[in-house]
Amino acid sequence: MDDKTRAEKAVELLEAEYPEAICSLVYTDPLQLLIATRLAAQCTDKRVNMVTPELFRRFTDAEAFAKGDINEIEALIKTCGLYKTKARDIKAMCEMLCSEYHGIVPDSIEELVKLPGIGRKTANLVVGDIFGKPAVVVDTHCIRITSRLGFHNTKDAVKIEKILRPLLPEDKSNDFCHRLVLHGRAVCTARKPVCEKCCLKKICDFCISEKSQ
Repeated sequence: MDDKTRAEKAVELLEAEYPEAICSLVYTDPLQLLIATRLAAQCTDKRVNMVTPELFRRFTDAEAFAKGDINEIEALIKTCGLYKTKARDIKAMCEMLCSEYHGIVPDSIEELVKLPGIGRKTANLVVGDIFGKPAVVVDTHCIRITSRLGFHNTKDAVKIEKILRPLLPEDKSNDFCHRLVLHGRAVCTARKPVCEKCCLKKICDFCISEKSQ
């Protein structure tokens, strides 16, 4: 079985195991997803979802963040960790959105990564979830599980995205990445994967090698 066929099979198996593939961050517009994803760096989605309601009540759009007091932003996001860096990035990205994009979140990865604090992972999430474009969100779960499956042996997120894009069906790549998060939390954990319960075990290099030992 070649990699493309295995990737398509992995998509099919995860789709059956996790019918609902949604982002666990709570948001109502593109800017909120952009900011919530920035806050989620080295922080749980659960914690971010506890912080964002008050943050978005206080700052309702890019202009409000751009003109806002950075000390207030820091105070509201403090429990997310790295709050000074995150607050600086949020304010700077909103200033750039206002000055360069009329306060509107752009719909391409190329434009999104120009914003302060925004990398390809966040940009892919936004274009996939908000704009419905083909996206490959390479987070820690994606890196770990696709490596165990045997698609690569690197931790370089950009390289992994380039490897996975041609293997995954364009209309299912974004949901595939959401399902990897669910699978990574429930079964294919970082510390000890539960291979006997894994829906991917028949096509996973790691599971097959473990079984043969």
